Amino acid sequence: MGSADSKLNFRKAVIQLTTKTQPVEATDDAFWNQFWADTATSVQDVFALVPAAEIRAVREESPSNLATLCYKAVEKLVQGAESGCHSEKEKQVVLNCSRLLTRVLPYIFEDPDWRGFFWSTVPGAGRGGVCGLGQGGWEGEEEDENARPLAESLLLAIADLLFCPDFTVQSHRRSTVDSAEDVHSLDSCEYIWEAGVGFAHSPQPNYIHDMNRTELLKLLLTCFSEAMYLPPAPESGSTNPWVQFFCSTENRHALPLFTSLLNTVCAHDPVGYGIPYNHLLFSDHREPLVEEAAQVLIVTLDHDSATSTSPTVDGTTTGTAMDDADPPGPENLFVNYLSRIHREEDFQFILKGIARLLSNPLLQTYLPNSTKKIQFHQELLVLFWKLCDFNKKFLFFVLKSSDVLDILVPILYFLNDARADQSRVGLMHIGVFILLLLSGERNFGVRLNKPYSVRVPMDIPVFTGTHADLLIVVFHKIITSGHQRLQPLFDCLLTIVVNVSPYLKSLSMVTANKLLHLLEAFSTTWFLFSAAQNHHLVFFLLEVFNNIIQYQFDGNSNLVYAIIRKRSVFHQLANLPTDPPAIHKALQRRRRTPEPLSRTGSQEGTPMEGSRPAAPAEPGTLKTSLVATPGIDKLTEKSQVSEDGTLRSLGPEPQQNSVAGSPAEGDPSQAWREQRRLSSASTGGQWSPTSDWILSWKSKLPLQTIMRLLQVLVPQVEKICIDKGLTDESEILRFLQHGTLVGLLPVPHPILIRKYQANSGTAMWFRTYMWGVIYLRNVDPPIWYDTDVKLFEIQRV
Repeated sequence: MGSADSKLNFRKAVIQLTTKTQPVEATDDAFWNQFWADTATSVQDVFALVPAAEIRAVREESPSNLATLCYKAVEKLVQGAESGCHSEKEKQVVLNCSRLLTRVLPYIFEDPDWRGFFWSTVPGAGRGGVCGLGQGGWEGEEEDENARPLAESLLLAIADLLFCPDFTVQSHRRSTVDSAEDVHSLDSCEYIWEAGVGFAHSPQPNYIHDMNRTELLKLLLTCFSEAMYLPPAPESGSTNPWVQFFCSTENRHALPLFTSLLNTVCAHDPVGYGIPYNHLLFSDHREPLVEEAAQVLIVTLDHDSATSTSPTVDGTTTGTAMDDADPPGPENLFVNYLSRIHREEDFQFILKGIARLLSNPLLQTYLPNSTKKIQFHQELLVLFWKLCDFNKKFLFFVLKSSDVLDILVPILYFLNDARADQSRVGLMHIGVFILLLLSGERNFGVRLNKPYSVRVPMDIPVFTGTHADLLIVVFHKIITSGHQRLQPLFDCLLTIVVNVSPYLKSLSMVTANKLLHLLEAFSTTWFLFSAAQNHHLVFFLLEVFNNIIQYQFDGNSNLVYAIIRKRSVFHQLANLPTDPPAIHKALQRRRRTPEPLSRTGSQEGTPMEGSRPAAPAEPGTLKTSLVATPGIDKLTEKSQVSEDGTLRSLGPEPQQNSVAGSPAEGDPSQAWREQRRLSSASTGGQWSPTSDWILSWKSKLPLQTIMRLLQVLVPQVEKICIDKGLTDESEILRFLQHGTLVGLLPVPHPILIRKYQANSGTAMWFRTYMWGVIYLRNVDPPIWYDTDVKLFEIQRV
């Protein structure tokens, strides 16, 4: 009964607010207290009882009342933080104000005229107030504090409340008499929420504290979400003022809060005690907190490393969890702390935690649905990316052992599972970006040689081989049976394969056939001639074959055999027609063949047992738009591997000898945009290849090594077949295994690695992707739904 009454009273207060034409004085406590003092409304209630249309109406018709509502709600949070929220009533007031602000803030952000409101000093010097706010300053505060902008007061109050004993953290005081721990003298580093990085004590789980933290983090995330209401600016080094202040030295809780968020995410074990179906018996109060913590963490780490000084520290130091050799790192303390983690046990804790959570959707048990599947893998992938990007020591730690494969397998699972689903294009991109970053390091290629025995049910052909086989088979599946919008990723996928190819000791026959099938598909004349940059895919594949033949010939008889069987493809490439009639004929065939890539000629084989085919999105699924990603030439920088294994950066190539990857004519980014426009266009006439254009790159096709191999081995293999009347592959493979080409091949070329390089284009892409994920994942309550978001468009599949 009480609950229904309080909802009714709350709704009456909202109606009064929307119908009052005169400003209500800030001192009219009887009126304002109706919104938070006597009610017990859940956050869902607040969203239902405060409709969007009414918030907008107050904003337009009585702005001073909306201003007072915000300022009074912030005032209550500040008071709660000051007093330490000892009574149940105070706690309830804080939660109610928090829910109300979470509801109202997006409508403040969507109106450009209001955007500066929270950054104005409301009570301020004149005390007349902004927007006719009437009298009534911050109670119990000194005059100099009055000058703080409302946003800063709100953020500092949230930070204090997140370490409030008996509200969001366990009290350390024993006696009940002296229970009031002084909020100002409290050292929040002793109240970190979870053991892990820099903190060894794991506090007792407390359902109520977790729920209160979740509500406050929801409000914090809403404060940060002002970024959603600004259009994506390509070169925007613009920092989010809310994040900038919250992660500055002004926030005395920055370190314990960063650590709490990171440890809460990385320590989470969703399976919980290993009891089947336990998630159906107990609601997991921890998971909403972990999701919220992951989202707040990635938003605070939204920092463009391309435009800032590098936050990573080289040279090892020992001591605390964070490096004390203070680098001139970014002013964002969260990025700074992340870049300075350096203890091996901390890296192990983070890596194991992320790998455990990423692998969770792959867990297969004999009892269907017996384990809980987490939904925040996209946030985890962004977090993993940030860790590798901002902390090079972490990246090297990840690659130091085969633990990196515990990250690789889930990523390949997600890529394969999402390949047919247009609403998950962003997930495809981030998975590929992470693999591109890892592939720039030699150790990644070496680790891929570990045999793949974990059988995660995936819709791919069964094979016996290594993690390298798994990677290439999944990439082949994406290229041949993904949807059209994945075509911009083909360059990235093949760059990853090129980067690891010099280290691959033994590819399976299934994989060898997949690589040859890709070459076959990409070297058809209609594909080569139908877009300005399609020939680059052929260059990448030839580079893969050359790397393996020159550096890993001995273990790769399967690939050599596949090359011999498909030798006609290489001869066709060498004899590519360049005369206008042949070009015209190839393009005519293009019009008759709408399929971008044929799957004929690729033996699909039976898919793995227990796997389901990758499904397209359900009609009507919401997705958010993404900004275009930079071309592979902007995403990567070429480095040459020296004989001692060190990398030497080659810098930007001169245009004329751009063989295998950077656009050959004009401005590379212009050429990239052109290619994107052309390769997705199916109508003719937009791109007309010329004989000169074909000749410009045909002469540079790196075919010498393969042609020499064919010249030496084909006659030998044919002779064996004739002499012994062989039709059996195994005999030929045995011959190739013991064969050698020492002294017969051209001098080995230097190994080229294309390393990912940070740039503002990808920083902007990550920002739109991250906020798009957060927008779509927050549906209960739907914080930003139906507001005028500018960073991306919301589309239905």
